Amino acid sequence: MSRQFQVTFDAHNPRALSSFWRDVLGYEHPAPPETELPEGADPLAAWDAFLARVGVPEDERDSRSAIEDPDGRGPRLFFQRVPEDKVAKNRVHLDIRAAPGLEGDARMAALEEECTRLVALGARRLRRHEDAPPLVTGFIVMTDPEGNEFCLD
Repeated sequence: MSRQFQVTFDAHNPRALSSFWRDVLGYEHPAPPETELPEGADPLAAWDAFLARVGVPEDERDSRSAIEDPDGRGPRLFFQRVPEDKVAKNRVHLDIRAAPGLEGDARMAALEEECTRLVALGARRLRRHEDAPPLVTGFIVMTDPEGNEFCLD
């Protein structure tokens, strides 16, 4: 029997990092408990109002955040505030499938286009790896705004 899971990120600013990954993945911030959001409503504003209403001190309101796949296929991503800095390479990272089914120059062009979009969102490009047939297809290594590595593949 399979299990559901979420991927958890340690962060200095959970709200900002969750917003970055929301935009990367096309995910959404869920509504607060027992809250129906009208079409087009800002879920982060709803969270601010909810946390104030339940008495969460203002300095604790950015201690965690989450995003979810609106189609229900991908894992939930959870972001928790931690005091320490990131000090080493990730042992686990996300691969963003930005060029499924593409090969060669078309693949790398699609990855470069997505890389440009993500840099505009706050990501940083680290390096590009070229195709090395038969086992390796090209990919681009990047970091999110807090330095967590991920790949465009």
